[in-house]
This record gives sequence, structure tokens and C-alpha cells, in this order.
Amino acid sequence: MRLRPVAVLLSAALAVTGTACGAKSSRQDDRGAAATAGPLDPGTKVTITVGCQPPKTAKSDRAAWDADVKAFQAKYPNITIVSKDAFPCIVPETFQAKLAGGQMEDVYYVYYTDAQKIIQNRQAADITPYVGALKRLKDVNPQFVKALQDGKGRVYGVPRKGYTTGLVYNRKLFTRAGLDPDSPPKTWAEVREAAKKIAALGPGYVGYGEYSAGNTGGWHFTAELYGRGGDVVTPDGRKAAFNSPAGRAVLQTLKDMRWTDDSMGSKQLLRWEDLMRMMGSGKLGMMVGAPDVAVETFLNFGAEIEDIGATTLPEARASLLGGDAYMINPKATPDQIKAAMLWLDFRNLTPGQGQFDYRRFKSDGRPVGVPENLLWGANASGSQERALRRQYATVPVDNFAPYENGSPAVAPKVEPPNAQAVYAILDGAMSAVLTRKDANIDQLLADAEKKVNALLARSN
Repeated sequence: MRLRPVAVLLSAALAVTGTACGAKSSRQDDRGAAATAGPLDPGTKVTITVGCQPPKTAKSDRAAWDADVKAFQAKYPNITIVSKDAFPCIVPETFQAKLAGGQMEDVYYVYYTDAQKIIQNRQAADITPYVGALKRLKDVNPQFVKALQDGKGRVYGVPRKGYTTGLVYNRKLFTRAGLDPDSPPKTWAEVREAAKKIAALGPGYVGYGEYSAGNTGGWHFTAELYGRGGDVVTPDGRKAAFNSPAGRAVLQTLKDMRWTDDSMGSKQLLRWEDLMRMMGSGKLGMMVGAPDVAVETFLNFGAEIEDIGATTLPEARASLLGGDAYMINPKATPDQIKAAMLWLDFRNLTPGQGQFDYRRFKSDGRPVGVPENLLWGANASGSQERALRRQYATVPVDNFAPYENGSPAVAPKVEPPNAQAVYAILDGAMSAVLTRKDANIDQLLADAEKKVNALLARSN
């Protein structure tokens, strides 16, 4: 799910070579934007390739996508959508190489973590003149839009999904361990106690799972650091700030659970798919994540979705924003950008249709009722989405009430600059405390601080 260090370095190395054509194309689009950003002429034939079509193995999601393409093309017969499927939608080992080589789709899928690097490398089109076609973009949480803007406020992507980080837990295991699933942990001390009780259920049970490889460890360190009130970098983005009491508390808690409590299992160096499989197997008690984990593990990893619950991050003073979006290939023509805006508005930004077509999801047997996408703010679009989600719910919505009810009180916080490269460095500290009983937390943080400071110095 997260880019490896080599991929980040490859991106920087190719920024002045393989992306040169993309940069030129983006500037050319800017010059002609005022004259070309009007509505797409219905008589103009346009074809666009679109990434992240669900794989054939995800039958209901694939069918929903294909039905949306058919409905969209019936509404706009001059536009042809050529879908490109992949699972996962981003392969860390090839993502930056595809970008640098100009092999991305016209409309390609990204994580928010990658957006700023893509913008800096001029690997996405400036779509600022075209976003007027997105009728409900004004209702999207501005933090998600900000993640896709440059320092001048120009827009380079369209949000698809947004969430804040919380704690996902197995309600069934809570009950078996003598814990109250309707009263999930509110502090890290409570997480620790709950994890011990779940691990005590028997061989193979893991009380709490954590990432520490493929940049996912640094990602979760950041989430937990934010929750404790810490920062990864200073406000000006020029120095590391995680070598702090909050940073030490994150690593000390994990080290204590791993080695003192033995509640995290012996298998470590876990990546995104690993915790999904563990949660899907019904043997993992808790993990940091958002409610979409429940849907993902149900659809692709065998979980019983009624067993999954979610709450806000323990002791949360802030929460890491996450999610994904679509960006436009800088080689796209103005007409292709206009067609892309129509598709993204149709598919991703309209409550009641596309990714928010809860009535269809219910009829297809897909779980409905999980607050997996908090894209909207407290406005008309948000109210409409929440009402439809509850109207067609097929899962116990109260299982996720602690998360949905508590999230508005937790301040959302964007990722640090050069997030993927920073996460790659912080992976080292996370993996060390989970694989070495004698790991020195102060030394790990000091070493990581030096590396991040050097990275930031090169970047500023």
C-alpha cells in the first residue's frame, strides 16, 4: 500500500528526465486553459482510459463499476470509457516507474500520500480551470481537496475517498475475552489490557497488530503520533519533530505489548495485506485503521462483517487524514480532461449513485452502513449521503457508532511533507522495536531524526 524507499528515490531521479514531457504538456494546458475550459461539446468524440476498475474477483464491485460505465456512456454517448483493472490499484514496485515512463491511464488512481510528490514532479495535469464541472466539490471536506493542491491553491486531483484514522476491532473476540464490544478502548492502557486478554484466548490469536514494512510502519507511527498530540515535522516543514515524548510513547507502548505482554504475535515486518488477512481470519483483535477495513476484509479476506467494529483513535488529540483520489495524466487533451470531470462527478461525487449507490449495493449483497467514506462535510451532500447509508443499511450501524460519533471531535491532520520518504525512514524504528527485544528507543528516534533532517534539507 505504501511506496518502498527505492520507488521514492526513483521518482526523484526521474523527475528531470522521464517527466519532462509531462511538465511541458502541463504548461501547455495552462496557457490555453481560459479558452478551452468550457463544457465539452456533445458532438466531440472523446476516449479516456480510467484506472482502478475493480478486479474480476470482486464480482459485485466489478459489476457496479461496469454498470456505471454503461449508464454514463448512455448519458454521454460521445464519451468512451476504457477501464483498466488492477488489484491492488497501486503496486508500489511499479507505480513511480509507470508515472515517470508516461504509462499511466488518462485518469489514474492515487493515494493522498503520493499527491504532493506527483505535483512537484509535474506528473499530473493542472485541472483548476475544469473543476467547475464538479457540482458538489464545494461540499467535500476541504482538507481532502487541500491534499491535491499546490502551494498556490491550484487543483491537480479529485478526491474519491476520505477518512480519519481510528481503531478497528473484532467485536466477537472482545466478547469471548470478556470485554464489552460496545465500550471499546479509549486509552492506550486500555488497548494494552484488551490485547492481553485476546491473545490469551489461545495459540494463533493476536491481541493487537501493527505494520512495520513497506512504508506502512512509518504511516502508522505518524497516525499514532498525531493521536498523542505529536508532530512528524516542525510547522515550517524543515526539521523532524518526532523525537519527542509523544514519539517515545508510541514506540514504548508497542515495545511493551510485543515483548512484555506478548500480545502482538511473533510474526512481524507486516505490510498492508498482512493485517487485512489477519483481521479476515478472525484471529486479530485490534489494529489502527478506518472502518473501510471492515468492508475490505469482508469482500477480499473472508471476514464476517458483523464481527467488526470501529472507534476513534485512543486518546486522540488529532487524527491522520487518509484516502485516495484521481489525477489526470499531463498528456491528456483539454477534451479528455473535460470528459474526466464528467466521469468523476458521476461516479465519485454524487450521493445516491456511483460509489454512493447504496440501494444497488444492498441488492448486490455488498455491505451497506459502514462509514467507510467521510468525504463530505456537515452540509447538504453529507446529510444526503448519511441518510441514504442508513436507509439501505445491511450491517449493524451501531457497531461503527463510536467512530462516526466521535470523529467530529477529533481534529483532522494532513500528512507530513515528503511523506513516503519519511515513512520509509520511520519503518526502521517501528520494525526495530517489534523485532528486537533490546531495541533502544532513544537511539532509534535520534537516528531517524538525523535521516529525516537530511531528507528535508535536500527537499527544501
